[in-house]
Amino acid sequence: MNPTLTRTWSAILFDLDGTITDSAPAITSSLARTFALLGRPVPSDHDLLAYVGPPLHSAFQEYAGMTVEAAAEAAVVYRSEYRGAAALDTAIYPGVSGLLERIHEAGIPLALATSKPELTAIDILTHFDLARFFTVMVGASADDSRATKADIVTEALRRLSENGADVSTPVLVGDRHHDVDGATANNLPAILVEWGYGSPAEATDATAIVHSTDMLGKLLLG
Repeated sequence: MNPTLTRTWSAILFDLDGTITDSAPAITSSLARTFALLGRPVPSDHDLLAYVGPPLHSAFQEYAGMTVEAAAEAAVVYRSEYRGAAALDTAIYPGVSGLLERIHEAGIPLALATSKPELTAIDILTHFDLARFFTVMVGASADDSRATKADIVTEALRRLSENGADVSTPVLVGDRHHDVDGATANNLPAILVEWGYGSPAEATDATAIVHSTDMLGKLLLG
């Protein structure tokens, strides 16, 4: 852990999958149906876990070896499978709801910054009564013009500022190296949580790593 990590944050950005929600079962089952519908071999459950967190198009290209065009087609099929009740078949990690409420009560603006489609992400947070804690909620755009984590973090900061939030000392909380990359591209420190879907190697460039919500709360609230 970086010993100089500040605990005075002007705004806090949270990833969704693997950070707030344990959504792997819903995502991997939708992915399995997607591969089957495309007539492609269905990866193992273990291999499908790699798709949880990264931008969808990038994941299809990196892990399934798809072309840009094939990845775009796969993304359309996946999104038709991962909607409504399928998307809500998830759970909130223990302690996270309480931490989000404490941050909100402390008056620190909260932003969601997820690679999940924005409307789906909002539906999930609304379903679990967590949307009320967030000043802004940003995800991938429907037309994929905003898909990389760097672009999503940029947009979250822009909307926070537009809503009057101080974005001089923000921090991002996530679970994958994509979160670290997106934070770094925007000059933000990144705190990675160990309860998500990332491997230890993905935390190499993180500012801090936490193994519990109590530990995360201390870094975010002191």
